[in-house]
Amino acid sequence: MIIGLRREDKSRHEARVPLVPVDVARLISTERVGVLVQQSPQRCFQERAFSQAGAQIVPQLTDASIILGIKEIPPTLLEPNKTYLFFSHTIKGQSYNMPMLRRIMELGSTLIDYERIVDEQNRRLVYFGNYAGLAGMIDALWALGRRLQEQGIPNPFLYVRRALEYTDLAHAKAELARIGERIRRDGLPPSIQPLIVGFAGYGHVSQGAQEILDLLPVETISPDTLAQCTGNDRTLYKVVFQEQHMVQRRDGRPFVLQDYYDHPELYESRFFDYVPQLAVLMNCIYWAPKYPRLVTVEQLRKLFSTPQLPRLRVIGDITCDIEGSIQCTVKATEPDNPVYVYEPSSGRIRDGVVGEGPVVLAVDILPCELPVDSSTYFSRTLYPFILPLARTQWQLPLTESRLPPELQRATIVYHGQLTPPYEYLHSHLQAV
Repeated sequence: MIIGLRREDKSRHEARVPLVPVDVARLISTERVGVLVQQSPQRCFQERAFSQAGAQIVPQLTDASIILGIKEIPPTLLEPNKTYLFFSHTIKGQSYNMPMLRRIMELGSTLIDYERIVDEQNRRLVYFGNYAGLAGMIDALWALGRRLQEQGIPNPFLYVRRALEYTDLAHAKAELARIGERIRRDGLPPSIQPLIVGFAGYGHVSQGAQEILDLLPVETISPDTLAQCTGNDRTLYKVVFQEQHMVQRRDGRPFVLQDYYDHPELYESRFFDYVPQLAVLMNCIYWAPKYPRLVTVEQLRKLFSTPQLPRLRVIGDITCDIEGSIQCTVKATEPDNPVYVYEPSSGRIRDGVVGEGPVVLAVDILPCELPVDSSTYFSRTLYPFILPLARTQWQLPLTESRLPPELQRATIVYHGQLTPPYEYLHSHLQAV
């Protein structure tokens, strides 16, 4: 069985790889798995490193049976009878990826989605999420510095650079720690105190984002005490919101987490009660259309229609569902042009930090801004599944193929057919 690493083509900034050279070397030397690497001008690891690991550098992956990528593959580049692993962004029925899904089925190929490689408790096993949080928080602080500057407020966040401008994560952390010392020494402008950063969610993405904020002088407060926070000039405040802070039952009954997951239609959002106290909102939750939105455009219209300038300066929408949990996320952005201002009064957006409304950070490929670190982490989580992939009996039915259960759960299409857990996607395919 030969495994191929494909060239990424969704964005010129996408430099990540699913397997790093050191793990490729282990596969080849220890497990005797053949590896082909498709030529690419933009990977964070040079082709020489893969060649030295024992991989063959090729223009196309025609000879590979299993093809590993990161982001979606254009339908025209898909090949018949292949097994593909990548983030397909199809499980919510995303209309823009239904042509790709349809083409995989037409070609009789197999699609395994990293996002659905989970254990029996539905916990993800292969992910970049923490690096999305790390890069997202760095970029949000960068955006905050420039937004405050645009409003005539000198501030220490002007010394923050975008994540892609740092050599690596260690470099970014060292710089942010120095900015933290500056805040301890010189304080924050009175006009932005208390400076509160809110995190919607507490999973891998949120933990990554909090790891960056915690490099600054931070005090954690609870949602219940948020409105009473008065602050001081040498401290930022962090508040983490869980599901019970975001939604409530429509009939007034007590919140029960499993009930919310099972019957989201019985719940409504209560999250915007907290938003006016926040300077930065980091959206780190998984969201699907069956769940209530956290922030609507109508809520923002009311917030920004008052004479007093709202505290809310930046929304770091790491989740980046278009018109999803944060309704004013109306487009995804690129790492070199990561933000726009959403103007609630008109519904228009303006790239950059100038305008009447919140600055929205909506980069949907945030981990690529820390490509070496994020690829190394991802490769480590993916590696245990590579040998089982190579040993799978692909000619047999899925349940008899010896594919591990974690990968079976992640198999959306098998030999051109939707697997039972994903048959609901038929309706989405027909709608496009």
